[in-house]
Amino acid sequence: MRFCFHDEMQAVRMDPAEEPPSILWGLDPLFSAFARLYVRDILEMTESIQVDVLGTVVYKREREDFFCYGVDDSTGVINCLCWKSELLKEEQEESRKAVKSIGDGAWGGFDAVAELKKLKEAERQRCHLDIGDLIRVRGTVKTSRQQREIMASTYYKVDDPVMAVQISWMMEVPQLYRQCYDKQPNTASDSGISSLSKATNILKDFLKQKSVSRFRPYDVQDLLQPLIPSVPQTGSTADQAQQDSGGSSALRPVLRQTAPAAARHGEEPVAGPSACQQLRQLLKEALQTLQDDGVIYRKVKSQDEAYLVTERDKDLIMAVKDVIREDCRREKYLEKGCHVLHILSAVRQRYSPNVSRAALELVLRLLECDSNIISTSENHYTVV
Repeated sequence: MRFCFHDEMQAVRMDPAEEPPSILWGLDPLFSAFARLYVRDILEMTESIQVDVLGTVVYKREREDFFCYGVDDSTGVINCLCWKSELLKEEQEESRKAVKSIGDGAWGGFDAVAELKKLKEAERQRCHLDIGDLIRVRGTVKTSRQQREIMASTYYKVDDPVMAVQISWMMEVPQLYRQCYDKQPNTASDSGISSLSKATNILKDFLKQKSVSRFRPYDVQDLLQPLIPSVPQTGSTADQAQQDSGGSSALRPVLRQTAPAAARHGEEPVAGPSACQQLRQLLKEALQTLQDDGVIYRKVKSQDEAYLVTERDKDLIMAVKDVIREDCRREKYLEKGCHVLHILSAVRQRYSPNVSRAALELVLRLLECDSNIISTSENHYTVV
């Protein structure tokens, strides 16, 4: 079951008509993963999935073989069935017999009995929690007595004196909803992948493998030719396509393949877009997709369609770094750092008005990975 996540922190259940059939669920990479979901969403589910939950113990019950913990993550409370480990279930007498088989006394200053007691105590402290402790549980969601509960495969107490783990968790989960859980899984086969996706991947691989920093459309146009199918055309259409291509020898094989096959069967040929026109349109859409993702951008929009690769544009990286360094000296940004929108506005004024937010965020990630800047909070950055 997928959920649509909204800015107001509300999860809305997907329309069952939009959900893929259950036979295709296994094709979703998230199907075999432990999904970090809110307890409220887990309680509304009807199917069994694997989840990862972090919350506070609000009640507990102990039985001979397991613990029952009520876990509250501030959106709801769910019962977690946590089986006791073998160490916790061993009787003290059996433990002594196991130690006796090792040998009595200490060997060269090593006390096996004392060390075993320490290990057992550490295991007990890790698995035995009290009300108010922070617990992390991984397991499968089941239904017991008409109530949803988690059958834990792994659980342990989390030491979080300054709430760093909880803050990090609550910042990551909304991002997972937006980037993973709210998106439909790609259950199509390779043949069903759109030509645009293939073209985008081809261009990305080319830019990465060749370490390209600057290019023009005609430099990469030939890479997409294998994606253009042969289409029936009239003779006049083929001639027009050859004119569009400027007589390029690289496109002549493609034009020969687009002979009017319908005419050979005695049918009336139907004019359609030429191979060259399809190639240009596909290239245009692929470049636009790369711009939307921030992979490339145009510093100056002119007749010379020159594209710059964002992560290899040293001038842009230096401009972003200078903006953050200079503005963080101002009293307004001294404590919290510069917001990403402020940085974007400054870069557009000082460097290029065509820099997109996606391109800026890519540069910020590069600078942060190189320890040139740090993120003080969400969307705020300062120099190291």
